[in-house]
Amino acid sequence: MLYAAGLFVKHAHSYTQQARLAITLSWIAGYTNILTLITCGQATSHISGTVSQLGRDVAEGRLRGGTYLLALIGAFVIGAALSGFLTELGRRARWRSIYVLPMAVEAGMLAVFALLVDWEMIEGLDPDYAKLWLTVLPAAAMGLQNATITRISGGVVRTTHVTGVTTDLGLEGGQWLLRKLERNAPPPAIPVSGGRLLLLSSILGSFLVGSGLGAFAFAYFPAWSMIPAVLFLLWIILQDVWYPIGDIHSSADAGGHYHEVLPAEIAVFHVKAGSDGRRRKARMPDLVSWADHLDEKVEIVVLDIAEFAHLDMNSALEIRALMKRLEKTNQGLVLAGVHPGDHALLREAGVEEALDASNILGNLDLASARALNLLEERAASAESAPRRGLGRPSGAP
Repeated sequence: MLYAAGLFVKHAHSYTQQARLAITLSWIAGYTNILTLITCGQATSHISGTVSQLGRDVAEGRLRGGTYLLALIGAFVIGAALSGFLTELGRRARWRSIYVLPMAVEAGMLAVFALLVDWEMIEGLDPDYAKLWLTVLPAAAMGLQNATITRISGGVVRTTHVTGVTTDLGLEGGQWLLRKLERNAPPPAIPVSGGRLLLLSSILGSFLVGSGLGAFAFAYFPAWSMIPAVLFLLWIILQDVWYPIGDIHSSADAGGHYHEVLPAEIAVFHVKAGSDGRRRKARMPDLVSWADHLDEKVEIVVLDIAEFAHLDMNSALEIRALMKRLEKTNQGLVLAGVHPGDHALLREAGVEEALDASNILGNLDLASARALNLLEERAASAESAPRRGLGRPSGAP
């Protein structure tokens, strides 16, 4: 079965990729939010306060103010709905990296907002209409961004507001501290790790830095203050176009013959760096989440990474994480297509230390033969185990 790693879900992006994207988008949200606060006195990256303001205006009978706040809330919701529409459209079309489209739409919205920030361009408008456009557009962009990162992380992180981030940071930080103080304490109900706490702290810090940068930019070049965030967002999009996430194909989907000659307990997969079959620089997909969907009868996985001509450290760490995941289910791993220059990197990432050197091969045929040997060794070990159990216990008369 084809694993479409370009799909904008958590199974496509590794934890590292999710973390980097969340941290990056968080500073853009903080940057945008501070500019709408400075220019209009209205937050747009979240709507908690907006809903509270709406309740007050309704209670006090301020129809005009309530209508404006409803428009602001509606813009945020429309942005989130647009994200869902675009990502689902990309999923059905099997685009390699479908988050590029919603991010491009967000960049367009923020680019228009960047033009409107220059008050000289809208000085002829009624101040209320100016405020409407200066807040509705970024609110829609923030709704779109928040929904998109929610989709990619599977609901684990948000980027446009930090209330949930600080709540999780405090909750999980307390559990982590207790576990450190009590070394023999039972595991917490919710798994907590130092990496997760670092991610939450980084998102919070990124939002704060973005707010500071936005205030600084508006103080010194107000007419161009939004341009840096727009350019950075475009750079993120181009990075994904230039270095897409790879795909994982089974031997059958890739047009190979290994599935025909190897037993069902051995599965051969190819990590494709490009859909056109050419070698190109790409990012490794989330191998751990992919392994969660392996057939239970598979005992040995042969992973061909020949198309990744030059591995980077993130790719090597993904392979290391895959090894740990397969160990939990007693499944073996054989790497194929490893280039001579990649051994040093795999060694640095701890792959060659944990995986037998005979399981790291450059030739796929040799890797398949090695997988057969491993399967035979497992079968022989399983057969001899019951026989050893039938022996006379030590010390028996």
